[in-house]
Order: sequence, then structure tokens, then C-alpha cells
Amino acid sequence: MVTTFLVDTHALLWWLAGDRRLPRRARLILADAENPVLASAASAWEVGLKAALGKLDAPDDLIEVVEKSGLEWIPVEPGEAYLAGGLPMHHRDPFDRLLVAQALERSAQVISHDDALDPYGVTRVWR
Repeated sequence: MVTTFLVDTHALLWWLAGDRRLPRRARLILADAENPVLASAASAWEVGLKAALGKLDAPDDLIEVVEKSGLEWIPVEPGEAYLAGGLPMHHRDPFDRLLVAQALERSAQVISHDDALDPYGVTRVWR
């Protein structure tokens, strides 16, 4: 059985920047072309919003850079959006809640340092 991974926004940016805060295990998963790794349209939205607010630096050509890195962009499906809206409020960040819903709906493991995702029952890959 092939494991699918969904990369959290911070991990995505760290991967693209070669940031050493991304643990070795996560780097190995992201570097292996055999691993299906998904990047959410919600992450693109989050990066665009936070870059416009001056809260982070991101490549102007984020969409293309992610595609060239071998990751696959996925849309936000209506069922995922609906599920995210009804999740318990363990995590207040709407972007993270949407990523949890996408991971649950797609049976994907989440590459994230955010342990606030754990109460949702997703498998989180970090260390």
C-alpha cells in the first residue's frame, strides 16, 4: 500500500527554502519521487495572504516552484471544506483545520511540526 502525504504550509516553505528546521525524515519523504506528496490550494492561499501582509517571504512563482519540486497541488473539495467547518475546535487556525479535513478525506499523513493537529486523529510525520 502506498502512503500519501500532505505537506503543511510551513513544511512546504521550509522544503522549498532548504531550511534545516525541516527534519531529516520529512526531507527524505519529500525528496523521494516515489512518494505521492500533496500540497493544498489552501496552503497557496495562506502563503499569498501572509506574504501580502508582510508576515512571510515566499517565491513569487510559488505555484510553479511547487510543481517543479515534484509535489502535486490539490484543490479544496466542497466536502473537505464542509468537514473542516464542523471539526472540533482543537485548532483555531482555519488553514490547518482545512488541511486536517483534506488529510482525513484522502487518508494522507500530514508532514507538520504542529502537534495541535494530533487530537484530530491524523497521522503526523515529523521526527
